[in-house]
Amino acid sequence: MDASSLYLIPVTLGDSPLQKVLPEYNVQIVSSLKFFIVENVREARRFLKKCNRNIDIDALTFFELNEHTDRKVIRPFLDPLRRGNNMGLISDAGCPAVADPGADIVAIAQDEGFKVVPLVGPSSLLMALMASGFNGQRFAFNGYLPVEAGERAKKLKQMESRAYQEDQTQIFIETPYRNQKLVEDISLHCRPQTRLCIAMNISLDDEFIVTKSVKAWKNHLPEMHKKCCVFLLFHD
Repeated sequence: MDASSLYLIPVTLGDSPLQKVLPEYNVQIVSSLKFFIVENVREARRFLKKCNRNIDIDALTFFELNEHTDRKVIRPFLDPLRRGNNMGLISDAGCPAVADPGADIVAIAQDEGFKVVPLVGPSSLLMALMASGFNGQRFAFNGYLPVEAGERAKKLKQMESRAYQEDQTQIFIETPYRNQKLVEDISLHCRPQTRLCIAMNISLDDEFIVTKSVKAWKNHLPEMHKKCCVFLLFHD
């Protein structure tokens, strides 16, 4: 393991078994680190114990970086790296720095010339794309859509237009408690023949990944409330 490296450490998507989605190499790396930048300290401690029950959690140092963290104070988080120590970056779920506040600390590490090492692990975005049947060569991740109704409708129409005109898969996510409303908005503003893939609870026991036309989804939606979903739009 190279010195002064920032390891981007994926975590499980929910309570799926560790061995189902993460290689043993990740566990070895995690067990060797003493400094972590995490989205949530409590969740990170649970994950680390899941990786290795013999880890001395109290001997570790955590820096918390989430949506509430003032970006002006995060640069010192990399001080252990500057002193020659390896560090780990951990998100709440899936891959860090993708639709995740950790991207800001990765940018600083890159600017300062440190080695950034992404480890293998589950990406709900790519797994949803793989299973959707949509174009996997030309795609765009749009993150969270606007909350305001008019802006959301405009964004949905823009994405649909790009799917048709550029043959480009459109990927987006939503806060779990607003999943149902989002699909209702898609039904309202998108063409009936446009295809929509709903990918829910990826890698978990109740995983659901199904592609249908917008019209076919109407009145046949799965229970999505407070479940982690990825949505994909593509032309017919």
